[in-house]
Amino acid sequence: MSILDNRPELARQINEIAEVAGYLWTKGWAERNGGNITVNISEHVDDRMLQLPAISKPVAIGATLPNLKGCWFYCKGTQKRMRDLARRPMGNGSVIRILDDCAHYEIVADEPVMPTSELPSHLAVHNYLIGKGSTYKASLHTHPIELVAMSHNPEFMKKDVLTKLLWSMIPETKAFAPRGLGMVSYMLPGSNALADETIKALDDNYDVVMWEKHGVFAVEEDIMSAFDQVDVLNKSANIYMCARSMGFVPDGMSDVQMQEISDVFHLPK
Repeated sequence: MSILDNRPELARQINEIAEVAGYLWTKGWAERNGGNITVNISEHVDDRMLQLPAISKPVAIGATLPNLKGCWFYCKGTQKRMRDLARRPMGNGSVIRILDDCAHYEIVADEPVMPTSELPSHLAVHNYLIGKGSTYKASLHTHPIELVAMSHNPEFMKKDVLTKLLWSMIPETKAFAPRGLGMVSYMLPGSNALADETIKALDDNYDVVMWEKHGVFAVEEDIMSAFDQVDVLNKSANIYMCARSMGFVPDGMSDVQMQEISDVFHLPK
């Protein structure tokens, strides 16, 4: 029996995660076991779930995260592939609950799949989001090819340089990724230092953060919305690179044209 049985809303959310995992693989953003997804599913926990026995011993998170007490998450499994998660999400990910000490978790369902090694950094972000009163519940890490390529240019890593360039490539980018792209210099993947710098970028009002020469980290209300933001930003990066490959530097939209987009879509200044 699966934890998804007779829980249609939870099943819908897990199926959406599987759908996004398929998109990541198809786009070439999830080579081998690359990328991670962690979603706070606490709102779908019912009384019966609270009585479910753990199928693992308590595992130390490596930090105490007080805002996560009693929270439940779906997490991609360690060494699991997005293409496999797309086909069988409960066999390539796990449902965990945070214990009352806020420093350990246990696996509850469906299989004893250990979560990603990057789980502590993902949970640190969720702890931050809850602490600031955010309604965001989904975090996504993936490797969008064009954006990663652009992060190899030091000029693009300067604050908001790449944001303004990407916004100017096509109107939809500013409309649907209005907070742009935060930038974090290269750090060891999965490290606490990377998590700390990512949280600083999120606190600077970004929803998507570029990890230099590595990938992006996005947070949103749900996993599809997180994917959408990365998708529109990477589309702009692809347009820029296509223009350069044809031998010219694209003009981009003017400041006046981009301001018009902001006015029409009531975007923050």
